[in-house]
Amino acid sequence: MAAQNSQGIQTLLEAEKEAAKIVQQSRQYRLQRLKDARLEASKEIEEYRQAKEAEFKSFEASHAGVTSNAQAAVDKETSIKLQAITDAYEANKDAVVKKLLDRVLLIQPELHRNLKRAGGAESQ
Repeated sequence: MAAQNSQGIQTLLEAEKEAAKIVQQSRQYRLQRLKDARLEASKEIEEYRQAKEAEFKSFEASHAGVTSNAQAAVDKETSIKLQAITDAYEANKDAVVKKLLDRVLLIQPELHRNLKRAGGAESQ
């Protein structure tokens, strides 16, 4: 009976080793599947990123011309307005300088109207 018990224990130990081996293989298989899934996900992410970058660059390129055209139009309008201001300055500068000099140099000295009233009230 001891031999049978010993043989039964030996069979159980072998079954336990076999089960541990199967569990270990399952763990390795699961880890390998996780690694493969991560690798596949990173590939998909990279492909998606590249697709979106290409889409953004094409969008940027298509709208870059609009921006440069708008900038050119603004620059042209600015130069036209600046030229108009310069022309107006050139046309009117002599007249403005003459008016300023007339106001500064051609003065008629007289007493202020309030001073006249105050002086008139004292004499009465």
